[in-house]
Amino acid sequence: MIDFDHRHLSLRRQCELIGLNRATLYYQPAGESALNLELMRRIDEQYTRIPFYGSPKMTVYLQKLGYQINHKRVERLMLKMGLRAVCPQPSTSQPILNHTIYPYLLRGLEIGRPFHVWSADITYIRMRQGFMYLVAILDWFSRYVVAWELSNTLETRFCLEALRQALEQGKPDIFNSDQGSQFTDSDFTSTLEKEGIRISMDGRGRVFDNIFIERLWRTVKYEDIYLKDYQSGSALLKGLEAYFEFYNNERIHQSLGYRTPAEVHFGR
Repeated sequence: MIDFDHRHLSLRRQCELIGLNRATLYYQPAGESALNLELMRRIDEQYTRIPFYGSPKMTVYLQKLGYQINHKRVERLMLKMGLRAVCPQPSTSQPILNHTIYPYLLRGLEIGRPFHVWSADITYIRMRQGFMYLVAILDWFSRYVVAWELSNTLETRFCLEALRQALEQGKPDIFNSDQGSQFTDSDFTSTLEKEGIRISMDGRGRVFDNIFIERLWRTVKYEDIYLKDYQSGSALLKGLEAYFEFYNNERIHQSLGYRTPAEVHFGR
């Protein structure tokens, strides 16, 4: 039996110990109707190019492509995908009722070293048939992807798993996220607080408060997801493992002085 709330062994390690392929456990893509999947692919591509499109503009865009759809359908699909425009818009990234409001701590902050600030976010990952969600935890200074996880639902579990993997490598002074229910969940925030990590949260509807991870999503999609068009959850898992290995250790960044995230993160 796999224990999703095990405090000592990561889910990956638990699966390794009992010889279980995690893809059979929860890497089955979520499904939708053929038309909705087609619409979601179009929405994902346009949002990746133009993240300030909310559901009204996205509806007009799709109608100009010939789709006879209304605003409510587009809004529902964007909510399902977890997409939100730069300006305040409805979103699946909804806070838990009466959750603690944490201030945004990064405005004007000079970040000059690794492990100063980590940030987390979730993005929709399209597949040939169906879709999944990807969460990543990024070091702001080095752009190093500290941990990531896949899921076919937006439940908190996979975000907690990514956080636990990240904390095995160290801990930041500040952890920043949006106000989504996954990150305002008491299990998530209490894990950070027990480690003495200060919690920072973006203003509602302000995705550019988390700009570096938004850039990461654009990079991952253009350099891997859109090119590979993954057919299965296991193929997506293997592909992303290879891509993030490349991203961290081989992909140079002009903003990092043409060094890789790993070189900056570990001071090589």
